[in-house]
Amino acid sequence: MLIVERLVPDELYDLFQRVVPPVPTRPQGGGRRRHGDREVLAAIIFVATTGCTWRQLPPVFGPSGPTAHRRFTEWSAARVWAKLHRLVLDELGSRGDLDWSRCAIDSVNMRALKGGS
Repeated sequence: MLIVERLVPDELYDLFQRVVPPVPTRPQGGGRRRHGDREVLAAIIFVATTGCTWRQLPPVFGPSGPTAHRRFTEWSAARVWAKLHRLVLDELGSRGDLDWSRCAIDSVNMRALKGGS
């Protein structure tokens, strides 16, 4: 699973595990074995970075396109992406890997309020 490890390195997966909601248990049991979060996360990253559709997801990832999409939707509803983004920024900032001194707000990219002075 070299592609999975390349798309989701250990450090990223460790952070991801801190924000992903626990897997709901089925009271009746049974059903199919759930695909691992790391494989699904790699599939989601692949779709997001390549522009392919969920249906075009290569089988090398394990989960099908619909499975990856369903988990993407669940995680989006749980605000996993915003939490992960904040956590990554916090971790990089605490290690000194982010240099905010060169970040500037460009007025061209800011939306102006109507009727403002």
